[in-house]
Amino acid sequence: MILYQAVRTLIALVSRTYWRLTIEGRENVPPTGAFVLAPVHRSFIDFALVSGVTRRRMRYMGKDSLWKVSLFGKLISALGAFPVRRGAADREALRRSIEVVEGGEPLVLFPEGTRRFGPTIEDLFDGAAYVATRAGVPIVPVGIGGSERAMRKGERLPRPVKIHIVVGKPLDPPVKGDGRASRRAVHELTEQLHVELQRLFVEAEEKANG
Repeated sequence: MILYQAVRTLIALVSRTYWRLTIEGRENVPPTGAFVLAPVHRSFIDFALVSGVTRRRMRYMGKDSLWKVSLFGKLISALGAFPVRRGAADREALRRSIEVVEGGEPLVLFPEGTRRFGPTIEDLFDGAAYVATRAGVPIVPVGIGGSERAMRKGERLPRPVKIHIVVGKPLDPPVKGDGRASRRAVHELTEQLHVELQRLFVEAEEKANG
């Protein structure tokens, strides 16, 4: 936990000075209990940027190959990451994610699945909504503006452009954690998340460019 807070503090310092990062809506992040943080994903640096929305330690999913170097594996584990086998069935990743939130920990899941490009939020994967519905925890949508310009895919060094983050209000699942997740309930929550992410992304982009 000490290492996590130290790295988080360093990221916050770099983000504020290099990218002039501003964050609004921190009050929408639950102060206790588990939740799924669902950010827009436009850049490699997004996972680091969202650590600034709360002082709480959040968990991240990572490819198991990242743990091949023992020291690095220990470091990212201390920072909240947990391994999932590359090429593993989606159900394994979902099972690990559900275990995390059922243990009371916040989890970061990018509902777009991978980095996307452009101003439009395309169809989302159901993973974030499925985990939230199964565990009965809220989803917190997050718009990130400017990160795509800061570091595009294939670039090695980030650019010093303005980045703005908007944290939306939590979206509660329609089913309260009874261990089941109907297809309809998951679909409805995914659609609700889609609408909110698009709205927050547009707002964040406008303020990053303002």
